Amino acid sequence: MSRSGQSHILAIGGGSFRPSARYGFIEASALLRYGLDLTGQDRPRLGLLATATGDDSDWLLKMYGAFRDWDVELSHLTVFPMPNVDDPREWVLSQDMIYVSGGSVANLAALWRLHGLDEVFEEAWRAGVVLSGQSAGALCWHVGGNTDSFGPELRPWSEGLALLPYSCGVHYDSDPQRRELLHASVGAGELPDGYAADEGVALHYVGTDFIQAVTVNPGGYAYKIEHDGADSVKEFRIEPRLLTS
Repeated sequence: MSRSGQSHILAIGGGSFRPSARYGFIEASALLRYGLDLTGQDRPRLGLLATATGDDSDWLLKMYGAFRDWDVELSHLTVFPMPNVDDPREWVLSQDMIYVSGGSVANLAALWRLHGLDEVFEEAWRAGVVLSGQSAGALCWHVGGNTDSFGPELRPWSEGLALLPYSCGVHYDSDPQRRELLHASVGAGELPDGYAADEGVALHYVGTDFIQAVTVNPGGYAYKIEHDGADSVKEFRIEPRLLTS
């Protein structure tokens, strides 16, 4: 282990960024402050990835701007049209925290495996680099979940990095397809038991253990979904800890 002495993953259902009072800008939410605090560093090195958006330069620029008032050292990793750093493994391992944006989780996983980043992220996680992300950037650390990577109708997907041996649900209260399909997928054995998060809620794991949920939304919850035999499931609501700005 390194930095914090533990392996942390912060899987965010939604709400990593919020509109700023300044027109056209976003700012990072307290969920990301929570993740950065896990590093134990006064000025943490935060690595940004937007692989799931095809390394969209506009989104990368917006993420840089979202941290403009934060005491962090920012950099990013892209794979289009080629890696932007000489040694991606060295870059990943030099970070205190990794943040992965939303987008297509299926494309993200395929590209990471093509470039060997799946093994690099596992190494970084075991070394104590905090792994975080929203939506696709939350699903990717789990066995899988439900995704719109293949079209607007959600499909079960089980090709995640599986650092966490669970399924994951994101945008759980804002997309009516999410809960129903996750229940069906776990009930049918297509996905393992898992956890889900509403908008503004994040799931915090230490090692492979779920520790707690945190939220910036007073009305948001996390959930545990368990197979209950005969293609049915039980869902348990988890009260998250409310974070202040």
